[in-house]
Amino acid sequence: MSVECYVVVHNIAKRHNVGTLARSATAFGVSELILVGRRDFNAFGSHGSTSHVSFRHFHSLSDARQFLKDKDCDICGVEITDTAVAVNQHPFKKSTAFLLGNEGTGLSAKECEICDFFVYIPQYGCGTASLNVTVAASIVLHHFGVWAGFPERTREGSKFVVAERPVKQVRRSFCAETADTIIEERKSRREIASNGFFDESEVNNSASNLLDALFGDD
Repeated sequence: MSVECYVVVHNIAKRHNVGTLARSATAFGVSELILVGRRDFNAFGSHGSTSHVSFRHFHSLSDARQFLKDKDCDICGVEITDTAVAVNQHPFKKSTAFLLGNEGTGLSAKECEICDFFVYIPQYGCGTASLNVTVAASIVLHHFGVWAGFPERTREGSKFVVAERPVKQVRRSFCAETADTIIEERKSRREIASNGFFDESEVNNSASNLLDALFGDD
């Protein structure tokens, strides 16, 4: 069985956490890191990992969900809910995208709506109510990799062997698409705005403004 793993980033409060998420994503075989809403991020803590993981951007959760469903992918919320299953029970069935909650408030009601099921990480000590989002992601992604049977990376000495970086290097601080894709997305946003509908992730989208300045109007 061939399965893929995705990480969906929507409401992360600290943008530098995306860099450390990218590092965990590359370590545990994530196919793509999906950014929803804001396109920009701080690559601090990635240690070059952003060159080894694919990024994809969507302006809304519904668009991201449709993309994942077209790939026959389950969406798993990492959150303590009444129906959540302990991640060490490996309740996975196929390709899965993991949606991680905000560091302070967890998953919102809107985020929970797009999830097919939930997992939580059992704790055995009494000193903290929750884990850092990147720590939680690492634990969950490792369990999925074990369940999926991902092949272990070759080791050399005390380290794992890192793949060669792509020849063309760019400074990764935002999820970039082609100019045509961005223009099409901007047209779609204008149509939504003209009808009086706004996605909550669009408010104060500085990254979108940056790309507007780069590509301009037709």
